[in-house]
Amino acid sequence: MPPPRASVEDTGLPLPDLADLGDPAPVPLDLSHDVLKSLLGAWALAACSAAETAAVEDHLGGCGPCAEEALRLREAVGLLHQPETLDLDPALRTRVLQSCLDRRPPRIPVPEWAAPYDAETARLDALLQDFGDAEWHAPVRLRWFRGDAATSRRTTVAGVIAHLLSVDGLVAVALGLDDPLADVVEKGEEAVRGPGGRTEAFWRTSHFPPTRSVRGPWREQSHSLVRTVSVTGTADGPAVPYGDFALPLRDAMLDRAFECWVHAEDIAEAVDYPYEPPAPRHLNRMIDLAARMLPVALAERRRQGRSAAAAAPHLVPAGTPGRSLRLEIEGTAGGEWLIPLDSPGAVGSADLEVAHVALDGVEFCKLAAGHVPPEEAAAGQVGDREAIREVLFAAAGLSRM
Repeated sequence: MPPPRASVEDTGLPLPDLADLGDPAPVPLDLSHDVLKSLLGAWALAACSAAETAAVEDHLGGCGPCAEEALRLREAVGLLHQPETLDLDPALRTRVLQSCLDRRPPRIPVPEWAAPYDAETARLDALLQDFGDAEWHAPVRLRWFRGDAATSRRTTVAGVIAHLLSVDGLVAVALGLDDPLADVVEKGEEAVRGPGGRTEAFWRTSHFPPTRSVRGPWREQSHSLVRTVSVTGTADGPAVPYGDFALPLRDAMLDRAFECWVHAEDIAEAVDYPYEPPAPRHLNRMIDLAARMLPVALAERRRQGRSAAAAAPHLVPAGTPGRSLRLEIEGTAGGEWLIPLDSPGAVGSADLEVAHVALDGVEFCKLAAGHVPPEEAAAGQVGDREAIREVLFAAAGLSRM
């Protein structure tokens, strides 16, 4: 093994000059004015060689027109490197589609009452587009109210899409389209009724937990629903059965839009991604549907004995004004609704108003989705406290898996 080499300090010789160790300074090239002017663009982009850069910068010190041109080019290059996020504006897709539709309206337009479902399924599909396997298997907790208590069900992002596929199938069957649970029935599963039962049957009979492959059938089914209602063009279609009750086609499409938005927020929360509420005009329709369903929910609470008014209800004939609660929804999607308290067929009356509740629009929807406890929902309350409590709990009771 050779011995270590002696250090240069041990030789007794003078140390080399540090300036001699670096790269030699570039020598400017001897170039004509026209050639140097043609290099200004490359110089502004830092694309010249060291010698060319030295020649251009030496020339700029004595040529005023070239110096001004070089300054303009450097400022232009600065505009090409704006420190902006690479994420696209979430509203870009909507603006592009709206611009296209303004120039050429669709041959068969989507009915106004189906537009919320069309918009919310498109927004959710855009959210899912770039998900990898890790995101599809991210845990999600579905939340709703059963009775007067909060409950939940653990699943994954893929399981949520399977849930939407199963329940949207109720509308598909009513419209004469294929049932996504047809294979479940063929496997001998007992008759499945209601959103929760269909979802549990789908999960139970799947060979494997749902994966990203569920996006394709859900996406195709949502497109088929929109195409079908657009071709028929009328909301007077068949009623959609939900097990214990049925909804008109118009309301069923709104219900599916509402649930699509709620579960899209569940998914976005699971993958830590921001998600905006629906457009105000669509959110207003969803709020209106929930407000119209409240009298039936109040009657159901009385029937089950969970209402303080169950022992001595103030029942009034259908079509007759009765005691009412004024529901005021604040925000751009807001409005006011008079909720009859005595029976589903009663008419809301300002003269018989006994209470007034004010809530934000998104807060009310989260209450109706079972994501906000009734005790924490109301921003403002005036009047009969018992009536207010019953309406808030009835709103939470609208939620389901």
